[in-house]
Amino acid sequence: MTDRFPLSDIGAADPTTEAFWTACGERRLLVQHCRACGGHQFYPRPFCLACESNDLEWVESAGKGTIYSLTTIRMPVTPELPPPYLLALVDLDEGPRLLTNIVGETATIGERVTLDWRDREGLPPLPVFRTAAD
Repeated sequence: MTDRFPLSDIGAADPTTEAFWTACGERRLLVQHCRACGGHQFYPRPFCLACESNDLEWVESAGKGTIYSLTTIRMPVTPELPPPYLLALVDLDEGPRLLTNIVGETATIGERVTLDWRDREGLPPLPVFRTAAD
C-alpha cells in the first residue's frame, strides 16, 4: 500500500479490488489471471468467470489493446472530466475488455491503443489509453 493514496478513502479496502488500486498508485495495470483455466479477466472478481475457480492471481497487463467500441461524450458528468471526451471499450491483448477513456480528440474502432494514466487529486491515477500513433 502507499501512504499517498489511502485505500479506505476510495473504497478499495475491498480485498477483491485492493491489489488493483494499489498497483494503479504505482502506475501499473493489473488484471486477474486464473491458474486453473489460464483465462484473464477484468474487473476484479472473487472467482473466474470462465471456470468458476477461485485460484486467481494478479498479473501486470502489457497495456496494449484494440478499440472495440467508441463514443464521444458531450454532456458533463463530472467536473473532473469536461466534455467532449472519448469513452471506449478496449480489448486488452491479454483478453479482458476494459471501459476507459481515450486521450485525444479522435480515435476509431479497431485502432491500437497503449496505456496512459489520468492523475486525480488525492486518489490513485486512472488507467486510460491513447492511440498507438500518439
